[in-house]
Amino acid sequence: MKYMILINHNQEAREAWAGMSEAERAIGYGAHAALHDDLAESGEMVVAEALADPSQARRVLVGEGRTTIGNGPFAEVKEYLAGFYLVECESVDRAVEHAARIPEAAFGLVEVRPVLVDTGPDM
Repeated sequence: MKYMILINHNQEAREAWAGMSEAERAIGYGAHAALHDDLAESGEMVVAEALADPSQARRVLVGEGRTTIGNGPFAEVKEYLAGFYLVECESVDRAVEHAARIPEAAFGLVEVRPVLVDTGPDM
């Protein structure tokens, strides 16, 4: 079963990372690296990526036969997707176990969602 572990950020998390010393940031990055390595070793890793800052995003709107492109995310958004792990695990409990190792979980910014397949959630 595939699960997407979504890592969100918000201003509080961003300020926390920015306020860390280099050594503290290295611990956080090390937690991600260790999780990545463990998932690869166990064969549960499908893919993992960090995403660029939302200010580099492009919003795409298609209507009336034309495409309009805008800069950045929705202004109302307080949280934004910062990265993800796509894992293939035996259960949602196992996916949650992995998600709990992500530093952003301390801010309540990590979400585990089943991946849909043609017949519904891959559960």
